Amino acid sequence: MSRLRSHLEETFQALKAKLRSIHHLRDTAALLSWDQETYMPPGGGEARAEQLATLHTLAHEAFISPEVESLLAAFMDPATGTLHEPIASSWEEAPKALLRETWRDFHRAKKLPPAFVAELERTCALAQQAWIQAKQHNAFTEFLPHLRTIVRLKREEADYLGYTETRYDALLDTYEPHMTTSRLLPLFSTLREQLTALLARIQDSSHRPDTSFFCQAFPPTQQLEVSRHILTAMGYDFAKGRLDISAHPFTTSFHPTDVRITTRLDERNPTVCLFSVLHEGGHALYEQGLPSEEYGTPLAEPVSLGIHESQSRLWENCVGRSQDFWQAYFPVLQQAFPTQLRNCSPEAWFRAVNFVQPSLIRVDADEVTYNLHIILRFELERALIEEDLPVEELPVQWQAKMQEYLGVRPAGDADGVLQDIHWAHGAFGYFPTYTIGNLCAAMLYRQACCDLPTLTRDIAQGQLLPLTHWLNTRVHRWGRQLSADELMTRITGHPISPEPFIRYLQEKYQYVYTL
Repeated sequence: MSRLRSHLEETFQALKAKLRSIHHLRDTAALLSWDQETYMPPGGGEARAEQLATLHTLAHEAFISPEVESLLAAFMDPATGTLHEPIASSWEEAPKALLRETWRDFHRAKKLPPAFVAELERTCALAQQAWIQAKQHNAFTEFLPHLRTIVRLKREEADYLGYTETRYDALLDTYEPHMTTSRLLPLFSTLREQLTALLARIQDSSHRPDTSFFCQAFPPTQQLEVSRHILTAMGYDFAKGRLDISAHPFTTSFHPTDVRITTRLDERNPTVCLFSVLHEGGHALYEQGLPSEEYGTPLAEPVSLGIHESQSRLWENCVGRSQDFWQAYFPVLQQAFPTQLRNCSPEAWFRAVNFVQPSLIRVDADEVTYNLHIILRFELERALIEEDLPVEELPVQWQAKMQEYLGVRPAGDADGVLQDIHWAHGAFGYFPTYTIGNLCAAMLYRQACCDLPTLTRDIAQGQLLPLTHWLNTRVHRWGRQLSADELMTRITGHPISPEPFIRYLQEKYQYVYTL
């Protein structure tokens, strides 16, 4: 090995070591956030906000430090990210991707002053506590001052980051790199048109699934036992994970060997817990499937939130709401609830869990109406960021759009504008990734069925690991080596598109509702 090559290898390892140390700070902050949503006493909110602000500021300062810039400069022009020769022509794609994505993150982070990062983190940590109280009290006015501050700060963040077309694009790019509003608008327009047409056909159908057996008591202990059974079958490693309860289900990862999920419980409807677990289990398998040896670098990070969401929606809907899945797992559920489900069959259960009805709550929405909830949130948060909607008018606009898109109107704020925690977290630009995930899930599942000819039979026999291994190989292990479109094209032959998802829904609900 030449002296130059040896020096570059040493510098490359030094860069990776520095990135890992920064991730230790971020993961410690993530652990405190997980605790805040699960076990922290309510009185700890203000102190936790200061702790999180300190950790995030330390991580931010360490990442934008002259040391990191100097390490990157050994490989590229730190102003443009252009790789030096011979790295550009002779290095393998994985290390080049690590450098490319690290530079992207560094370039964005460098634009955000540490004092601003601290203020944003502190504000969002306090806002989360305020959101919980406001939702419990059904009172948007209690959350309004916090949200007003967050919207102001997110506008400032977008201005710091910079954008070509719209301010919202700068925030969208945080969660879905290279996605733009101009690309989303026609995609959402097509979806809204096709989904409302399908919904109208379903509502005109005389065939309605029987859901009467939901109106019984399903003890939480048994719900959690079934959930753990399914998670284990999916390949979720409980030696490297946990299942807990929270107000809003979520997945958090500190390392591929420590990935935790939460769910929520409804004693009158076990599907709330079951589908939350399937959903979060999909996220968790992605995190557990990332390469541990690359921890702290972009090679051990998901490519985008849309791809991340594709994993959860694939397991929740393509698998979890399929006939094949319940052929295997309805007997498990019936054994846990023999009295409640004694007069129910696998076919009746399959139809019931695919019941379509416009509803108030996004996380409980069926597959046909779910993306209408997302389009609504996309339009509202975009209007907030672009200063087209005053924050105090949000509840009124929320109700109007719910009526227009779904034909339902919330009676109060808890079932309306306060139902999601995302804005309390400052996650503006996040909601579109849910729809992107739905589209990618349909594309990936169709490809998995082509690549694994016995997949549906395996699922009907309760064998879920073949699908998990396929996802490990095709999606998880790549980290951020490829963009979302590049990854989807490599796997399916096509970039992200709504057509496979629409076709999947039409075929499925034509059967369920005899259209």
